[in-house]
This record gives sequence, structure tokens and C-alpha cells, in this order.
Amino acid sequence: MTVVRQARSRGVPTRGRAVRAYVALTKPRIIELLLVTTVPAMVLAERGVPSLTLVLTTLVGGTLAAASANTLNCYFDRDIDAQMHRTRRRPLAATDPEYVVSPQRSLVFAVILAAVDTVLLGFAVNWLAAALADAAIVFYIVVYTLGLKRRTSSNIVIGGAAGCFPALVGWAAVTGRVGLPALLLAAVVFVWTPPHFWALAMRYRDDYARAGVPMLPVVAGPDVVTRKILTYACATVAVSLTLSPYAGPVYAVCAAGLGAWLLSSAWRLRAEVTSGRPPRPMDLFHVSNSYLALLFVAVVVGVLLRP
Repeated sequence: MTVVRQARSRGVPTRGRAVRAYVALTKPRIIELLLVTTVPAMVLAERGVPSLTLVLTTLVGGTLAAASANTLNCYFDRDIDAQMHRTRRRPLAATDPEYVVSPQRSLVFAVILAAVDTVLLGFAVNWLAAALADAAIVFYIVVYTLGLKRRTSSNIVIGGAAGCFPALVGWAAVTGRVGLPALLLAAVVFVWTPPHFWALAMRYRDDYARAGVPMLPVVAGPDVVTRKILTYACATVAVSLTLSPYAGPVYAVCAAGLGAWLLSSAWRLRAEVTSGRPPRPMDLFHVSNSYLALLFVAVVVGVLLRP
């Protein structure tokens, strides 16, 4: 106990704090949502339940890849994170003089995660799945974080493609290739991402403005933002329905019902803005989270219940 107290007094983090900091760098809640899209893609590719070993190996590899990408994002965006109330408690953005994880160590951590992910997926699954997982890391960091995020309000429209890769990885893990249904699953995530993230950015508009990040709600008024949110929500529902021939009639019914739920939430936000009422964008944000998770669950149910 005395050693721990002395370590704290010298600014040396305890082991528990360090472990929690490394875990926080990987953004576990984001990883959960990404993995939700992997397993249904595998079930759809198998047209049934894939090997449990294959599923677990793919999920572990995908988790490592996502953790690496998120850690790199924390590394490159630590200056932005320090200025935003929503992110200033992240390990690399913390103003606490006790640097729990240094930027240099976080960078090494991210590289190790990516290397282990590549080896695991490459040898235990297949090299296409490994290449797609690594492509997701490169896209998220090079294209979105370094290329688009600080330069254009279209950052999340293009950068959101990084979230499409888990579905492709799942399909490739089962089939060794990328098929049309996998591309449709990826397309759902692609068009879902802007309205989902713009709702969050509406809530934290002042944070992004303070950090100089040109998210759409920072550079455009609520009327423009909610109109685009509604447009992309409609596109999300339309793309989701194109999966019906592959996922079956049960999925089609679920997708239609979930789509109506998403559209009603987007329309409600739009109506709040046009009527002059205080908008509640986080309602849509939470609905969109649940929508995507339930939609991909519907893929699994639709495949398993399909005649």
C-alpha cells in the first residue's frame, strides 16, 4: 500500500489505472456496434450457423483491428479530444499531469494490436479477411482521421465507409471472397452512418466548433442538417430492403418495421426544428443505434427461419 501511495505521489500510474487507460483507448462501446455487423454477415454467407471456432476467431481478429484503429484515432486526435467536453477524459487527452499512457506507448500498443490481428485472421481464417480488417484501419486513420475530419463537412459521409468493413470481413471469413449481399450489408452501414453521427454532432455542436472540426452541424444550420438526416434515413431504409431476397421474408417484415421506426424518429427531429421547438437529436442517435443492431439481428433471424 505504501508503494502504491508513493507511486501516485510521484505521478506513476498504478497497474489498474494503466489497464483501464489502455482499454479506454480502444473505445469498447464502438467495437460492440462494429461486431454486431460481423456475425450476421457470416450467418448470411453460410445460410445457417457457421463454425463456432470460425466465428470466435473472426470476432477476436475484428476486435483487435477495431481496437487498433480506435487507439490510433485517439493518438492523432488527442489535441481535438482535449478541447471537447465529450472526449476530454480520454487517456491521451486528459489534463491530469499523471500521464497514465504516453502517446508513444499508445502508438506501440496500436501497432501490436494490428500485427496480432493480421496474423490471427491470416493464418486462422483467410488472408482476404485479414486484408479487409487492415484496410479498415488504414481507411479510418488515413482517409477519415488524417484526411477528411479536419477539412470538410463531408468527413463522416465518406469516412463512415470505415464502418462497412466488418460486414465484408465476416462474409470473407466464411466464403473467401466478397459477394453482393456483403456489399449490400456494407451499404446499409454506409448510408446509416451520416444521420447517426450528425445527430450526435448536433448535440455536441459547440464542442466540435471549439475544436475546429467542420462537422455538418457546425457549418450548416439545423434546417439543412435535419433535411440531410431525413434524406439519409430514407436511403438507409431503402438499401436495407434490398437485402430481402437474400435474408428472406421474415427479415423483410422486420426491416420494414424498423425502417418505419427510424424514419419516424428522423421526421420528429426535423419537425422539432421546422416548428421552432428545441430539437432532441440524442433521441434519434439512440434510436439509430438500436435500429442498426436490431436490423442485423433480423438478418440472422430471417436466415434461420427462411424455408
